[in-house]
Amino acid sequence: MQPVTIALAKGRPAKQTIKLLQAAGLTFEELDASSRKLVFYNEDQSVRVIFLKGMDVPIYVEKGAADIGIVGKDNIIESQAEVYELLDLGIGKCKFSIAAKQGVSLSTDKEITIATKYPIVAKRYFGQKNQLIDVVKLNGSVELAPLIGLADYIVDIVETGNTLRENGLEILEDIETISTKAIVNKASFATRSTEIQRIINQLSTVVG
Repeated sequence: MQPVTIALAKGRPAKQTIKLLQAAGLTFEELDASSRKLVFYNEDQSVRVIFLKGMDVPIYVEKGAADIGIVGKDNIIESQAEVYELLDLGIGKCKFSIAAKQGVSLSTDKEITIATKYPIVAKRYFGQKNQLIDVVKLNGSVELAPLIGLADYIVDIVETGNTLRENGLEILEDIETISTKAIVNKASFATRSTEIQRIINQLSTVVG
């Protein structure tokens, strides 16, 4: 039988995710956040872990290349993947926020320009407020955009706010709190429900 495949996001959350898997009794030889390997198996090869970029995890799960994904809510929202969210793992907590140069207020009576790595999040939030926006999609250093006039505001993930303050920006509004979720492919949940539910149950026992 094919192993149950769990897709993990690379990067900062990986260490916490691996600790959580180990605490739940899900161990994989040589599994390490700093490893260059991308595929790992447990001892009896009934479960396989694959490492992906965070944004790719929901896509792999939606398309059935992975049965389970462990990834931040930010990536789930932005990918718009059709998956089941089964468990909040309570790690990687942060928030989506709107920020601008210090002293700038949030305009509501004209079209505004938003720089962000997360255009879907920005469009959804401002659409609910009936606010016209022009989105500038960036892949990094969004804090720079208001400073050089590329955008009026930014929408970004904020954990401590230190990077914003160091660049002369301040939070104007929080959009929503996000954390790491366990997601499941819809077909897998129907056809492999016993195996998947066992893994989800193991994880739920160690979630704070």
